[in-house]
Amino acid sequence: MSNTTLVMTEREIEQLIERYQSNKIERNAPGVRFCFKVGTVTVTIYNSKKVLFQGGGAAELAQQFGSPNAPSPKRPSTKTTETHLPENLAALSVIGSDETGTGDYFGPITVTACFVPASEIGWVTEYGVKDSKMLTDDLMRQMAPALKESLIHSTLVLPNPKYNELQASGMSQGKMKGMMHNQALLHVLRKLDDTPYDYILIDQFAEASTYYRYLSDVPTVVNERVLFATKAEQIHVSVAAASILARVAFLEEMDQLSERAGVTIPKGASAKVDQVAARIWKQQGEDVLRSMTKWHFANTLKAKKKLT
Repeated sequence: MSNTTLVMTEREIEQLIERYQSNKIERNAPGVRFCFKVGTVTVTIYNSKKVLFQGGGAAELAQQFGSPNAPSPKRPSTKTTETHLPENLAALSVIGSDETGTGDYFGPITVTACFVPASEIGWVTEYGVKDSKMLTDDLMRQMAPALKESLIHSTLVLPNPKYNELQASGMSQGKMKGMMHNQALLHVLRKLDDTPYDYILIDQFAEASTYYRYLSDVPTVVNERVLFATKAEQIHVSVAAASILARVAFLEEMDQLSERAGVTIPKGASAKVDQVAARIWKQQGEDVLRSMTKWHFANTLKAKKKLT
């Protein structure tokens, strides 16, 4: 599907809505002001004044209203590290983003972006939110419902079949993560509408320049007020909350895989994982195991050897 994005003035948007009022379609999504369809092209107008054209002929229709807005990502020439962060970042309104599942043979990659305004930092901290690596899975499962209900967030899940398809096509795991972080951030920004925030903080898995290179062919890139830091969960509570929600989403997916397999699916990529993988392969076949795993991991060959 072809996508083109424009940024329009308020007057231009009003004229567009008036012109295509009879073509209106319903789209009850956060941040959407108006949506209409012309032929095969769906046009979505957001409160942020961005206008998204989707479908065959999207670029041609967009050209009738202006030049496509394709912002060049801000790519720092040097590595962005903790030393470049604002001194008072922990007390500011921040959208944090984190992922999990990248090193696990079984299960998907999950990414969550979560907004914690300065006014909410106190209760979130008191609630016990911190780096998910410092919490048990059971405790995170208990904490997640309140965080989901109270905080604006977006969680994305990359199922194993899609992961394997992308990996086989030559896409690196780093690019997959970059695209997921960017999409989750876009979702949160649309939900925020005009709510102010100070910064976006991404738990750093690549240098900033590499991250933006991953997004070089993405139509809309979040690149304003974006910071990167390792161990970001310990820098701002928004990243810690995101890490918890991403982890719980991963755990819920693993629960479903365990139910399908008829055995508790272990996390990680250990010898125990190889044993369970070999058992599933023998009992249910290669296709079933492939649909549950990151097939290119070394665990696949190790499990196969256990079949002989």
